[in-house]
This record gives sequence, C-alpha cells and structure tokens, in this order.
Amino acid sequence: MLRWLRNRFLTGVVVAAPIGITFWLIYSFVTFVDQVIKPLVPARYNPESYLPFAIPGMGLLIAVLGLTLLGALAANIFGRSLLDLGERVLNSVPLIRNIYAALKQIVETVFQGQQNSFKEVVLVEYPMAGSYAVAFVASTGRGVIRSVVGKGDDVIGVFIPTTPNPTSGFLLFVPRSKAIALDLTVEEAAKLIISFGMVTPDRLPDGAIPQAEPGKAGAGLMPDDAQGGDAPESADPDSPKP
Repeated sequence: MLRWLRNRFLTGVVVAAPIGITFWLIYSFVTFVDQVIKPLVPARYNPESYLPFAIPGMGLLIAVLGLTLLGALAANIFGRSLLDLGERVLNSVPLIRNIYAALKQIVETVFQGQQNSFKEVVLVEYPMAGSYAVAFVASTGRGVIRSVVGKGDDVIGVFIPTTPNPTSGFLLFVPRSKAIALDLTVEEAAKLIISFGMVTPDRLPDGAIPQAEPGKAGAGLMPDDAQGGDAPESADPDSPKP
C-alpha cells in the first residue's frame, strides 16, 4: 500500500509540476510587465482608473500596442528620419554609443539574422578529444577566423549551451568537417540539454535499423531473424563441413 501511494504521488507530481511551473512563469512575466508599464500610463488614459478592479495583463497589452505602433512608425520615411536623428545623438556620446551599437547589432542578429542561425544541431568534440557536446550552429566563420581555424576550409561558429540553463554557454569556431550533424530539431536538442539527457528523442534517422531493448522479446536478433525468418538448424558434428 505504501509503495502504491508513493508511486501515485510521484505520478501526480510529474503531471502537475510542468503545468504549475508554466502558469507560474506566465503569471510572473505578466505581473512584471504590468508593474513596469502601468506607472508610465497617465491616470486619465488608464482604464483601471474608472474600474473598481485591476485588469491583469493590461500593461502587457499596452506594451504590445506600443511596440506595434513604434514598428509602424519606423516603417515610413518620417519615422526613419526620427530614428536616424536619435542614433546620431546617441553616437555623439562616447560611452553610450559603444553600448548602443553592441546592443543593436545583437538584437538585429537575433531577430533579423542569418536564416541558418540556431536551426542546425551538431556534435563537436568538447572539452577533450573523444567526448562530444551538443551544439547549435550560430554563424559561419569568415575572414581571419576562417583562414586561421579552417585553413581555407568552411568554418562554423557553434554555441555549446550549459546544463540545465541553455541561455549560457560557450562559443567555439570549428571546421565544418569536424562537426557531426544530428537529425534533431532545436526544440528536441533543448529538451535533451535541459533534462540532463533524460529526455531523448526515440525516433531514428532514416534507414537505421531499430534494435530491441535488452530483456524484451527479439533482443539480440539479427534483422533477418526479427522479420520472422526460419532459424538455422542445429549443426550436426558428424556431418561433413562444406
């Protein structure tokens, strides 16, 4: 009975934990945005000033509308002129211009970057020969990096995330020939890293022959045996050898 209760309790935890953590993260994000955006809205334009209750997510909605309007403004000539003027002002300040330029380049790379960035999963030897780490192809090595690392061959920049926090990691430049492509999506590789390797995709690459797990029927059979072929007759020691 105690074992049954323990197993059912752990099953309930496994079912409830992902749901609870997901809702908690959403609630925390919405609450944080509301606390930042709502104080910036004048009271006369805030609907909560005329209602006897607070509206959850109002700050997030205002932020989405504001960013949409900003994007629409930046898409026309007048908006681009204002942005160019603002950038010239920022570029005139010695310290701020360096920070702004670096942040702008990072954001543009993430949202408008190369089409192949973080869409390919590979294995690279790290941190020593013979051990492999899961990595994401982030960029293509050019210029001096390609000439030094690849000696003229193709070079890729790979991001090796850490476990269980994939937002931090290491950037390595390796020759394309040294990277082993994996038939995994970015989402599957991220689950593999976050779960300490416990969540592994069950599917196999095309053309691979699935092998039975130890202890199950069919384990250790050759492909012909697994397809139901006749088992070879036992050899007679007195029979002549071919």
